[in-house]
Amino acid sequence: MKHSYRQTAVFTILAALVCLPCRALADDVSPPDQTFAIHGQATTVVQGVGGFASPYIGDNSLAPHQTKSTSDVTLYLGVQPWKGGEVWVNPEIDQGFGLSNTLGVAGFPSAEAYKIGKMNPYFKLQRVFVRQTISLGGGVQQTDAAINQLRAAITANRIVFTAGKMSVGDVFDTNKFAHDPRADFLNWSLIDTGSFDYAANAWGYTYGAAAEWYQGRWTLRAGFFNLSTVPNGEKLGSNFGQNEIAVEIERRFRIGGRDGAVRLTGFRNRGRFARFDDARTRSSTTDRPLDLAPVRRKQDRLGIAMNAEQDVTPNFGLFVRAGTSDGAIETYDFTDIDHTLAFGGALKGAGWGRKQDTVGIAAVDNGISAAHKRWLAAGGLGVLVGDGSLPRPGDEQIFEAYYTLRPVAWAALTLDYQHIVNPGYNRDRGPANIAAARFHAGF
Repeated sequence: MKHSYRQTAVFTILAALVCLPCRALADDVSPPDQTFAIHGQATTVVQGVGGFASPYIGDNSLAPHQTKSTSDVTLYLGVQPWKGGEVWVNPEIDQGFGLSNTLGVAGFPSAEAYKIGKMNPYFKLQRVFVRQTISLGGGVQQTDAAINQLRAAITANRIVFTAGKMSVGDVFDTNKFAHDPRADFLNWSLIDTGSFDYAANAWGYTYGAAAEWYQGRWTLRAGFFNLSTVPNGEKLGSNFGQNEIAVEIERRFRIGGRDGAVRLTGFRNRGRFARFDDARTRSSTTDRPLDLAPVRRKQDRLGIAMNAEQDVTPNFGLFVRAGTSDGAIETYDFTDIDHTLAFGGALKGAGWGRKQDTVGIAAVDNGISAAHKRWLAAGGLGVLVGDGSLPRPGDEQIFEAYYTLRPVAWAALTLDYQHIVNPGYNRDRGPANIAAARFHAGF
């Protein structure tokens, strides 16, 4: 049966109208939410320091002429037991030592080096946590499948609860350019704000809970976490008698059509802490060795930090971190930094035909309070630093640059260089030049 051109046109229009809903449905189809996931990673860092001025060495000094390595292998096992819920478990095997057994520099040069080093591989269950997302409306967006994140459709406005064993840095003080020692910078005071004395055991994890409220371009976060039983300790408290409250507000924005964000983070640590001057006075009046433990009493330690990130081009972005804390009181769980300023950037290799590669450059200035200087000058020890003497104190100044070569999507080789002036805040020592190679693979 033959049709006229007019009939054919009518049939075509009718068919298109009938199919419009189908096309709309097809356009709206997105991958279903994941119900379970298995990811894994392996990272090895080999790091060495050459010779530098070292007229004297204390118990917590960085020693010249040494090379150390660390390795870790992690599984990330996740499941969705109910709508909006996730349960994650991260078993891990660790091995190795940081330079000078992770001592000698407040802005320590490898965040892959824990405060506990061991020659033989050992097992740790680093994370076990539950996350619940509650939708509050707004546009629907898709989260990508990633480490400790299931692929799911979520609303722009939502509340997220996380509870269990985790890192405070999983939720607070994040930054897209400087927060992952397995992928970007290595230095402790670049991947986190150095003065943010976040609750953690010697491996960087704690028990606690956090809530996040996403509303438009704003996010408000609050968390309650367990401190370790003693400063810089391996064991966490069991009853939250020593604890941390962290609060953060984030504002996302676009400048010149490029994404950016700024975060303001405050913390209050409550526990048995010592004041440096109290411990120094006790030693001088009783003729006893310097010791913080006898003068520890229940008190609060406060601090505030800011970090910001901004995409400048599709391949280049900048970041800045700054923070300060109560330097009259000892650091408890992170490192000996009372105030800090860090800034830098990262550039993808699209301009030289290697779009999967990244080069990063950053600088840090870390400082301590007058009371903290007096303590170290008297021969006292900190969490990471303490040369036995400090006749000429000065800020730690750190420069770091890295190049990450990614030949395949699942593996990368990074070459890293750090120049550290006044390691341990000591003008008599350094500067130290530290080179590293990082091998990372993951799925």
